[in-house]
Amino acid sequence: MTALSSSIGRKFVMGLTGLFLCFFLVIHLAGNLLLYVGPEAYDHYAHTLHEQKGFLLFAEVFLFTAFIIHILLAVRLSRDNFAARKVSYAKTSSKKGGRLAASVIAPEVWMFWSGAIVLGFLICHLGDFKFEWWWGNEFASSGSEYHKASIILRDPRVLVVYCIGSVILGVHVSHGLASAFQSLGVNHPKYTPVIHWCSIAFGWIVAIGFASFPIAWALTESAATH
Repeated sequence: MTALSSSIGRKFVMGLTGLFLCFFLVIHLAGNLLLYVGPEAYDHYAHTLHEQKGFLLFAEVFLFTAFIIHILLAVRLSRDNFAARKVSYAKTSSKKGGRLAASVIAPEVWMFWSGAIVLGFLICHLGDFKFEWWWGNEFASSGSEYHKASIILRDPRVLVVYCIGSVILGVHVSHGLASAFQSLGVNHPKYTPVIHWCSIAFGWIVAIGFASFPIAWALTESAATH
């Protein structure tokens, strides 16, 4: 808990959790790409993963803990940043026109609100694939994870929500990954530009990768009806 007693310590821990969550995104995207290989490959991957009950429980608890810590630290750091401002947004706007807009789109403000959208997207995703809140018994008897994914991804509402969520997620991690390295002390004129561009590339890969699934299923559904 000592690491969380200072702003630097909180940023360090937030950087660590951020890197771990980015690593999880890579693993999750790689597994989902098996959807393009076919039902047999994806079902084999999903069933093999679900058979590792002990490992899966540990991984989910660890991942959930990292999410909670990351979110709580984001709220705390955002609150600290807002409190540290010497003037309010309204006062800044009245005295120096244009400063309000600059404050609103400041990186920490954008990261906070984009993170909130990503959290909502995550809840929707878990509701779809893990808890099956909105799908009833449509795929309860099939036993096929590929069949489940196909039903969910071909829904027009999912297309909209997942595309928007994936783009916001990509933009969020493109800035967050670079910030994580900076928080961990990796900040050098030689490496910082490389990290910056790699973070942007990573964000694009995440956004395009996850958005591609509902788009691909929508195109397949459209082709099948013509």
